Amino acid sequence: MGLESEKIIHITTATWDNSVLKSEKPVLVDFWAEWCGPCRMVGPALEQLSTSMNGKIKIAKLNVDENQDIAMKYGIKSIPSLLLFKEGNEIGRSVGAAPKEKYQQFVEQTLSTT
Repeated sequence: MGLESEKIIHITTATWDNSVLKSEKPVLVDFWAEWCGPCRMVGPALEQLSTSMNGKIKIAKLNVDENQDIAMKYGIKSIPSLLLFKEGNEIGRSVGAAPKEKYQQFVEQTLSTT
């Protein structure tokens, strides 16, 4: 077990539907870019979140520079933006870098109200 549990997956426009919209588990998608400083701070928080919420959700990263059509479709104006999807629908959104605890609270609260 340990670190081999639920790793963060990197998705693209090509894998979006299968990885996010058709996922049986809720998916937290991190919209990010290489040049974005705050986005790099989110990575470690999501690694921790993937461990603490192992099995409850999937965590994915989408590079907005390489997948602009998806970013535009969901109206991503600033990054990092984390969108939570359940059964193919966006059910929550958190904008800006935050510690793992804040993301975990966001995910748990959003899931408990849907």
